[in-house]
Amino acid sequence: MVDTLNSVIASDIRNSYLRYLEKFSNEEQRSIAVNHFGIFSQDLINSIANGVEEIMVSSGDQKKLIKRVFSILIEGLQNIRSHGEKDELNRQLAFLFLCKNTASYKIVFGNIIQNEDRDLIIEYLDKINGLENQELKDLYLNVLTNAFLYKKGGAGLGFLTMRIKSENVLKYSIENLDNNKSLFIVEVVLKRNV
Repeated sequence: MVDTLNSVIASDIRNSYLRYLEKFSNEEQRSIAVNHFGIFSQDLINSIANGVEEIMVSSGDQKKLIKRVFSILIEGLQNIRSHGEKDELNRQLAFLFLCKNTASYKIVFGNIIQNEDRDLIIEYLDKINGLENQELKDLYLNVLTNAFLYKKGGAGLGFLTMRIKSENVLKYSIENLDNNKSLFIVEVVLKRNV
């Protein structure tokens, strides 16, 4: 577990994580399959991905759904590793929840962003949330062929992939951490019986 005593940002992120933990723990008929707060190493991402696949197979989920959840999970975790900012102690803190009930899976990612990126993220998510399925696919192909790379090397495909694979809008929130950084949280829901 991350030492939050020496970092205001870490403490704030941990508090958000604990609020989600309490919320999901108290939801009837929804269980937490996976959760983590801290730093996401590549080894941890690989371990989580393998564990999620095992959980879903043992739950009797269809292969198509397993692939969709796996794709969203990897996109979200790689987004954290590639684009997540660091706290004042130079740690790339984030959190993850994967919850399930009989009807759906819910994946929640939380990571640090720069305040200067807030408007760009909001604008992009609002745009893709407002698109129909064919428009999403067209945008995806357009981004693939005419990729504009952001300062950290992404072309915006991660959120677009999550939106397409989930077949639902991406719920998000942004919590201010300090004058320069915020906590960005995105929730992705996938129906189990598609």
